[in-house]
Amino acid sequence: MNDHAPTAQAHDSGHGLAHVMPIPILLAVFVALLILTAITVAVAGFDFGALNLWVAMGVATVKASLVVAYFMHLRYDHPFNAVVFIAALVFVALFLGITLLDTVQYQPDIERFQQEGVPL
Repeated sequence: MNDHAPTAQAHDSGHGLAHVMPIPILLAVFVALLILTAITVAVAGFDFGALNLWVAMGVATVKASLVVAYFMHLRYDHPFNAVVFIAALVFVALFLGITLLDTVQYQPDIERFQQEGVPL
């Protein structure tokens, strides 16, 4: 017999594939996501002026964080993975913020095009 042949014990590391989540927690997160979705729809009907995008992105970030924390089990994973997730959120916010600062420069041209139909 080959000494390097895999056996059933060699593959068993004693770890499960995923963290088992209690049903009440999953249902609570599901209900929270439904409520946040209703808030997203309700907020779309209000005019917050310059804050429209930021309010929508804030609600979307909370919903994404719930999904990542509970349905993707980040809450029960290594803390370093949470740091990576938060760093990714910071960089996305940074890139969106820089992009939005640039759109202010072109806003008069966009409004002129919408009012007059003049090509840019």
